[in-house]
Amino acid sequence: MSPGPATALLAAVATAGFLVDRLWALAAMVVILVAVCLRAPVERRFIYISGALFSALGVIVISPLMWSSGGGTLLWEGPTLPVIGPIDISTDEIQIAVVNGLRLAVVALAFSAYTLLVDHDRLVSAAGFARRSALAVALATRLVPTLERDAAGMADSVRGRGVHLHGARGYATLLSPLVAGSLERATGLAEAMEARGFGRSGATRAPRPPWAYADYVALGGAVVLVGVAALWL
Repeated sequence: MSPGPATALLAAVATAGFLVDRLWALAAMVVILVAVCLRAPVERRFIYISGALFSALGVIVISPLMWSSGGGTLLWEGPTLPVIGPIDISTDEIQIAVVNGLRLAVVALAFSAYTLLVDHDRLVSAAGFARRSALAVALATRLVPTLERDAAGMADSVRGRGVHLHGARGYATLLSPLVAGSLERATGLAEAMEARGFGRSGATRAPRPPWAYADYVALGGAVVLVGVAALWL
């Protein structure tokens, strides 16, 4: 699938996640997005999938304790804390927490699929009408996997010297070289773009393959999905 329709479809899924209220629809989108993310390489997909699902689980667990809906059947009543107020759990609070947690999972997994599977270089080249904006977005979204790859390489280098990193404090020692490497990479990227004449008139583009049938289906499906989520789900 071409990067343009794929990005539009993922954006539509994320938008539908905000519009949908039905638990079964949100759960189905989460399952489908997890299956899509599993197509990425094993060494890269774990951190994205686990981060999205654990964040959603945190919302589901903590939200009923921190927010009171004032409705539903009261299941547990705890103490009243300063500033926070009464701590209790009701059926309405659990339902709202599950909906919000699944919404967060849908958005996070859609972004994860975009980061892991979409060819950002082809996406930039396809957006001829907004090359500067598309380039800025593509460079920003490629920051996380680039830092992830650099951190893994540095950890292997340190491990080869007999030093093993453990816990957050151990990996925090990589922060300084990662920042320095990012600045050096940004400088090199700016020089490469200038050498290639980025921003000048009359820029050339590499030939792009024509859209396949699946690309048109994905683009139409994105519009239908948002419409169905807004009007029915």
